[in-house]
Amino acid sequence: MKFLKITFVLLLFGVFMTSCNTVKVATDYDQNVNFNQYKTFAFFKPGIDKAEISDLDKKRILRAIETEMTAKGFTKSEDPDLLVSIFTKTNENINIYQDNMYGYYGWGWNPWYWGTGPNTVTTTSEGTLYIDFIDAGKKELVWQGMGTAALAQEVNRKQERINEIVKKILEKYPPGIKK
Repeated sequence: MKFLKITFVLLLFGVFMTSCNTVKVATDYDQNVNFNQYKTFAFFKPGIDKAEISDLDKKRILRAIETEMTAKGFTKSEDPDLLVSIFTKTNENINIYQDNMYGYYGWGWNPWYWGTGPNTVTTTSEGTLYIDFIDAGKKELVWQGMGTAALAQEVNRKQERINEIVKKILEKYPPGIKK
């Protein structure tokens, strides 16, 4: 029985850890736009200023976006083809694990068992990052990527997690490219 409990806890821990590492990504774009015309970018300060996160996290996100855009061959410019803006949302998720097997001596019913076993309550912060690409000449949104993932709470892991989220979102740009 102890082996089954340990196995179950390890399995539950493994599922929890892998679910925290996934980034759910969705994109939308204007199908009438030729994305090959865009070669330069700049950040759209009015949009970024509206994001309701700390200035430190904004810097982390912008640094990650700049790294990914540069890796894709874009150049940061004072006279850009694309303006890049961000928007964020956060949610608190409460996870409750109730161990009703506490007190059992094996499989089956125990007539002396009353009540519930130990409960585990965990909270995780889940964030959604929207990255908008705006045609600088027309001032129209041409592409939007959205990534949702569990957020890192430790300061030394935040940049790593933000890099991962931004990379997953920007893998979908430009649209129509298959990996």
